[in-house]
This record gives sequence, structure tokens and C-alpha cells, in this order.
Amino acid sequence: MPAETAVQDTRLGKHGLRMKDVAARAGVSVMTVSRALSTPEKVSGDTLRRVQAAVDAVLYVPNGLAGNLSSRRSKAVGVIVPGINNSLYSGMIEAVSATLRAQGYHLMIADSGLSLENEEKAITSFLAQRVCGLILHNTQHTRKARNLISNIGVPTIEVGNLVERPIDLCVSYSNFDAAKAMTVHLGRLGYRRIAFVSLALANNDRARKRRDGFLAGLRELGISADSCLSMEAESGLHGGADAIKRIAKTAPSIEAVFFSADVMAVGALLECQRRGWGVPSKFAISSFDDVDLLRHVSPMITTLQIPRAEIGRKSAELLLARVQNRSTLPKVVDLGFDIIQREST
Repeated sequence: MPAETAVQDTRLGKHGLRMKDVAARAGVSVMTVSRALSTPEKVSGDTLRRVQAAVDAVLYVPNGLAGNLSSRRSKAVGVIVPGINNSLYSGMIEAVSATLRAQGYHLMIADSGLSLENEEKAITSFLAQRVCGLILHNTQHTRKARNLISNIGVPTIEVGNLVERPIDLCVSYSNFDAAKAMTVHLGRLGYRRIAFVSLALANNDRARKRRDGFLAGLRELGISADSCLSMEAESGLHGGADAIKRIAKTAPSIEAVFFSADVMAVGALLECQRRGWGVPSKFAISSFDDVDLLRHVSPMITTLQIPRAEIGRKSAELLLARVQNRSTLPKVVDLGFDIIQREST
């Protein structure tokens, strides 16, 4: 079968496996494995379960490029982000695409949400298409996803957070350091009762790092966490508006609110204006990421500027260098961040 021929390619890594390995483990013929993978409705439930268990056990990835077997790896790069409708990722994706296109490569994009299982499925799908590399926003992954990437040996860049031991390479900034720096900045402006409003912490290691950075900033300032506030809120304008209302009701002595997402900060500002609460006289507001909207509200919002486009460009450059087997590449590239002081604090 063409799919079996494709996975015999030695460039898939020393652990690369063929369909006959799956068949041997499942105790069925290669034809049965092929049928189970391509038309599962034509095999019995017991056979399908045995084949799937064997596929999972040996980390077999069927080849989705049945008509393009002359090229063992495509010139496509798979990018997986938490949400393709989130403008935060557009600058990074555009920079990745432009850098790849200049070298004759192209981009495939998938949306994982905040689900590691969805990311695993997207990785599996991209590997089946024989992408030459992966750019992953997540830095946490399922064990199966890690094993698939390692066994097949596809070049991989992680970009959502700075990690000491990446799967392959990492190009990013420290969410912890950025949140700590903004907290310390607010403290040095004179604010002593600070609230931190985060997206949901569950299944979001970046949000947890930002919360931890906020708490570390309070410690550096010598401010008791008991006099401050850390809370979760929904994303978007509504989430920010709801958060500032809750703060005003339950912790009215709060002086400054640090939002871990820009759009939430804008929602809070609009709610303050609707209620006649001065910014920054009643609540100072700061945020994270410097989307363009922050410069078009009044007062303009203090924020952390993250070099998303530069992360995309550098990631694509390093990925192409890995694909072309260049040596002496850095494992971790820290592109840092800047605090942009504006009128809201």
C-alpha cells in the first residue's frame, strides 16, 4: 500500500515504524490494518480496537500524502495556536508565513483551544501530512504528542512561554518575568493594593505563570498578598467589565488592577467610564500584550509589549535552519518584553 511505503522512509527517525509493525502487534494482516485506518466501518469493533491499540502503542503515523510519495517530507510547516480567532496570534502567524514563503515553504494552521488532546490530534494530523516542521504555541503537551514528535524527529519550535528544556527549540519570552515586572512597575508608581485578573488557570500554564509572576512581584515590593487580590475572569470585554464590578463590590480599597489580557482591560475601562469611575483616579488599569486597541481608547492603557512578530520571524528562521541541518543553533531564545507606560496608571 502507498501509505505503508511512505512510512518506511528512514528520515522519519530511528524509531520510524511501518504498517506491518502495527499488523504484527495487533495480530492481523497489513491489509486489515490498512482497512481499519482508511475505512474503519468495514472492520469489526474488536479488530478496530486492536488495531487502534497497536497504533497508539507503537506511535504509528499513517501517511496522508498518498499521491506524493516522491517527496518524503513536504515543504509545509504546521502551526498550532490556542485560537485562530484571537488577534494576538495574527502578527506571529503573518511573520512565520512571510519568512517561510521567502524560502519556498508554506504554512498549515490548526486551532487547539486550551485542550492538550486537541493539540495532540492536530500534531498527529500534521505529521500524517509529512510536514517538515512544527511551531507550537503550547509548551505543555500530552505524553503521546511528545513521543510522536521525538520518535519521528520533526523539527519543532515552542513559542508560548520560555522553557528551559524544550522538545527541540524554544523562541519566546517569560510570562513569569513579564507579569512580575509589571507588578513591580505598579508598586513603584505608588500603588500598594493591587488586583490581578487572569483568564482561567486550569489547562493554561501561561496564565499560571503570569499569576505566579504577580505574586513574586508583590514579594519583591514587600506587599502582603493578603492586602491584594488575585482572581479569574472570562475572556473578552464582558469578562473585564464583570471583573471590575466584582472588585468594586468586594474589594473597594484596590487601587490598581493588572489584567492578564488586553481585551479584558479595555472592557474594564469601558465599564469604569459607564459608571463614572475615574481611571486612574479610582482604579489604575494595566494589561498584557499591547494590542492596537489600547492606543485608541482614552485614557490609553499601560501594558506589556510582547514581540509577537519577532517571535514568529525568529521561529521560522530557526525552524528552516533545523530542516536544513545547520548546526550550533541555540536551544532557547529569549526575545524579552517591554513595559509601555501610558495614561491609565
